[in-house]
Amino acid sequence: MISMKSSNPLSVPPVRAIELLAPAKNLECGIEAINHGADAVYIGAPRFGARAAAGNSLDDIAALVRYAHLYRVRIYVTVNTILKEDELKATEAMIWDLYRIGVDALIVQDMGITQLDLPPIPLHASTQMDNRTPEKVQFLAETGFRQVVLARELSLDEIGRIHRRCPGTLLEVFVHGALCVSYSGQCYVSQACYGRSANRGECAQFCRLGFDLVDADGKTIVNDRHLLSLKDMNQSANLEALLDAGASSLKIEGRLKDVSYVKNVTAYYRQQLDAIFRRRKEYMRASSGTVHLAFRPQLDKSFSRGFTDYFAHGRNPGIFNLNTPKSLGEEVGTVKEVRGNFLTVAGVKPFANGDGLCYLDGQGKLHGFRVNRVEGNKLFPLEMPRGIRPKTMLYRNFDQEFERVMQKKSAIRKIAVDMRLEANPSGFTLDLSDEDGTRVSVVLEREKERARTPQAENLKAQLGKLGTTPFEAREIAIGFSEDWFIPASGLSDLRRRAVELLLQARRITYPQERRQWEQTAHPYPEKELDYRGNVMNTLAEAFYRRHGVEQIAPAFEREAPAGVALMFCKHCIRYSLGWCPVYQKKRSPYREPYYLVSSDGKRFRLEFDCKACQMKVFSPQITQIE
Repeated sequence: MISMKSSNPLSVPPVRAIELLAPAKNLECGIEAINHGADAVYIGAPRFGARAAAGNSLDDIAALVRYAHLYRVRIYVTVNTILKEDELKATEAMIWDLYRIGVDALIVQDMGITQLDLPPIPLHASTQMDNRTPEKVQFLAETGFRQVVLARELSLDEIGRIHRRCPGTLLEVFVHGALCVSYSGQCYVSQACYGRSANRGECAQFCRLGFDLVDADGKTIVNDRHLLSLKDMNQSANLEALLDAGASSLKIEGRLKDVSYVKNVTAYYRQQLDAIFRRRKEYMRASSGTVHLAFRPQLDKSFSRGFTDYFAHGRNPGIFNLNTPKSLGEEVGTVKEVRGNFLTVAGVKPFANGDGLCYLDGQGKLHGFRVNRVEGNKLFPLEMPRGIRPKTMLYRNFDQEFERVMQKKSAIRKIAVDMRLEANPSGFTLDLSDEDGTRVSVVLEREKERARTPQAENLKAQLGKLGTTPFEAREIAIGFSEDWFIPASGLSDLRRRAVELLLQARRITYPQERRQWEQTAHPYPEKELDYRGNVMNTLAEAFYRRHGVEQIAPAFEREAPAGVALMFCKHCIRYSLGWCPVYQKKRSPYREPYYLVSSDGKRFRLEFDCKACQMKVFSPQITQIE
């Protein structure tokens, strides 16, 4: 006899579930994100995701869904580009395919998607929609979006204001990874200069280039520096404050990052959140299972351009890195001496053969070298770096030993189960009850025979051998009134059948959320949309017209207007140079307007909108290069 029961883990949760959302460029990264503690994973659709180079097959996404749902982990698929007219039907068909394989939600940008014949799958509003005001978020919530991804530039206070206006809306915020210098969805420079639309997943990384900064008189203010290249976000010190402000989903950026990055960063934030949950009982994790790590997560071991918490506490000068858009890594010491074929280092951390080190020269240019051999504090490079001098700070952007650990199995995730073995009239019953309340019972038909020696401890030991299954025993109880003997083969069969049934039960009782899309007509916060509305197709236009927008310009990618701003940035070069009339009360010694001049001679005019606290980068002018 086999019985199966399940409680509903979503019935009136006593605390607020907090989601750690990790990236996956492929199936391997997705599985490791789950193993290392993610509550949800976002991955690119086969087409139409905002990272064109990170598409995935339906088979791989289906495999990730099956693995994730075992741990109550959600899978979100990005379909967050703006769509051409002839792509709408293919998108609709793909969405139905994603629904059929059990995807939990789609992250979308194009409002035309909401006008398609959609299955009952939840939609999330991508940060590409430029979600930074309470009015916009409220509009999206009333439209039917399950979760709204907020702009990275928002402060804790601004997030709090949005949450107070929309208390029932799930708010997703970025906590780690690369930063776009322009508000997401509001950057057109890649399209204008290279014909590669950031809103269609083909960003050309313009903001990571080097520029000269010149004034209206042609005077050079800054020469060949990365004036638009931001450091990477790191909100690990602000997690509790973000939760208190109203964030419910904490997102790690990185759908183009490798598996080592996903493992390390996900595990780090899992540990930080779990520590908060132990103190703050009003918050809890949003998925099941406990992560057991084989390493110590360290954020500075993974790719970063240096860290910033951006505008979490308001404007600050430490958000960008003039010198390089590449990964610096961790500080590891300073050069003491330079000899013929080696360096001596005053190190704060140990080195290993194969480490990748880098340094900034006197002109602020980044150089790197590989360590061939280490002898104490002597480093023997594969090729001696040119121009390196004593007192130069060294950084490690490739840690050979750490990467070796990352390439191995570095975590397992186990779901806690309680086991109870009891006698029944025809034999024995094994009950399994997991941490989510899913319960199964399996019966072993067997004539009873008394044991010669006490059996309780042996029975517990045999039942607890859950091995490579997703489960680990939390409590094992033997409810016998007498010492009954059960052979090891019988116990093994009983345990195996119980585990298989529990796996089946967890899949059956997975709390899949389905949400039928309904057309609404409440007013959009604005009556006019210029090119920044990113209206690429007639269905998107119809959406906005139904919501009261009277004038709608086509997307930049459809019809590029001349002389318009191509980037809208919270980052301000004038502030970074110390000449902000609002915050620093200082006047620049140079005459405006300023221009960014690229290596190919294009001049991009800068405009500083102090009322909106925003810098705009305008369409390029071409200058003759001699």
